[in-house]
Parts: sequence; C-alpha cells; structure tokens
Amino acid sequence: MNGLMARVSPGMWAWIACAAIGFSAVAVVIGQVGPDPYLDPFNVTVSEYAVADRGGVTEVAMAVMGLGSLALLAGLRAVGAPVRGLPERLLMVWSGALVVAAVIPTTPLGADMTLTAQVHRYVSVAAFVSLPVAAAVLVPRLGAHADWKPVARVVEWLALAAGFGVLAMTYVALPGERVLIGLVERLLLGAEVAVLGVLACWLVRLAWTRTHATKAVNFPTYHRFIAS
Repeated sequence: MNGLMARVSPGMWAWIACAAIGFSAVAVVIGQVGPDPYLDPFNVTVSEYAVADRGGVTEVAMAVMGLGSLALLAGLRAVGAPVRGLPERLLMVWSGALVVAAVIPTTPLGADMTLTAQVHRYVSVAAFVSLPVAAAVLVPRLGAHADWKPVARVVEWLALAAGFGVLAMTYVALPGERVLIGLVERLLLGAEVAVLGVLACWLVRLAWTRTHATKAVNFPTYHRFIAS
C-alpha cells in the first residue's frame, strides 16, 4: 500500500474518498426507496432493506463506502494527518467490516438466523463501534495539529453524536426489543458518514492549498532562474 500511496497524490486520494462517500450516501437513500413499500424504515435496519433490494444498490453502496474510507485513510496518511496508531487501525476495521457486510448479507426479515447472518451482524457491530471510537481518539490529535485544528470541534460533536447513537443502538437491539431500530441505526450511520465527509472535505481543501502554495513558491524561483 505504501508504494501505491507514493504514486497517487493526496489530492487524488481526497477526491476519490469524497466521490465514494457521496455516491454511497446517495445510493443508500435510493436503496431505501425501492425494495418493498411494506417495509417500515423506522423499524427495519439498512441490512434488512438490502436483502429486499433485488438490484443490490445498498450492498454496492456499503462496499464503495468501505473502499472510499480506505482511500480517505491513504490521503490522511499522505498529508501527515495524525492518524497513525489506533485511529488508523480502527478506520481499517471500519472499512473492512463494511466490505465484508456488503459481501455477506443478513437473512430476510423474520427468517431464522444463519451462520452468514451472524457473521454479518458481528462485522456490522465492529463497523458501528470502530468509527466513533476512531473519531474520539482523533479529536485531541486534530486539536493539537495546526492543519487540522479548524475541524477538531466539528469532529468532536459528530463523535459524541455517533457515540450516543451506538449506546441507543445497543439499547434498542437488546432490552428495547428493536423499537425504532431502523431510525436509530440511520441516525447513527448519518453521524458516522458525516465524520468521514468532514475529514474528506478538509483533506481536499488541505491538498488543494498545498498544491497551489507549492506552485506559487516554484514559479518565482523558476522566473528568477530565467532572468539570470
């Protein structure tokens, strides 16, 4: 991966991440519209919607989101963002879990739980938990980094929202007997995607600023060389 990172510019990684995150968000919304008019989005999870989606739009969106998150991680590393260590590993867990969940679907609503459905459940839990924790660990690092300090507070609020979402999801999935589980899950996913979106957009801005700053520095140097 290090060789690939060296060949791809941070700006390219940033645009790939933004495009993947944006596509996935739109595709998930589209996937919620078509499968079955009798499915209640407030009480049915995204994965259960995905099973009813014959076109596979939701699964594709999950896989693209996972791959886009890896592109985001590559871009963050390329610009020297403070993601080394635990945040990096948690982002990789998030990305890998999304891809696995997209490949291994859950069972249809009301059907018996199978082995593949259990795998899907556990990787989904890993995804839901890993990103809020990664964001929480990142917050003090971003606040201490000059380039990333402007977005530290936004990431902090989104991390808190995602953390509360994880707690709410745990409650409704266990003692809450799935009451409004679909709504809670979608709010949680919204907060998590927002974290990625903020990081990706700031990465685009940072990469663009650095590229144009480099050009501005190089041009006078080249001009003076010609004049001499």
